[in-house]
Amino acid sequence: MTTTARASTQHEDDRVRVTRWDFEPGQSTGRHVHAYDYVVVPVTDGRTHVIARDGTVTVSELRVGESYARPAGGEHEVVNAGTAPLAFVEIELK
Repeated sequence: MTTTARASTQHEDDRVRVTRWDFEPGQSTGRHVHAYDYVVVPVTDGRTHVIARDGTVTVSELRVGESYARPAGGEHEVVNAGTAPLAFVEIELK
């Protein structure tokens, strides 16, 4: 099994990029920096560990349809810390 979550671009144009992320337990996005403001829409319930650049870990409980938004510039890695597959849609605002 790969340790990297699967990213599938669903739509991209000059204003937005929509990516679906699918994770098995323990899989990660890898460390990255967001170039754009973004909105996350959970497709499944789940738990993530968000690991900041300084190593700080934030535990997040995701609930289907309970979206949240974050500004550009955040550097982190997202890990599926649950025991079931996890999926969310990320909408980046260019």
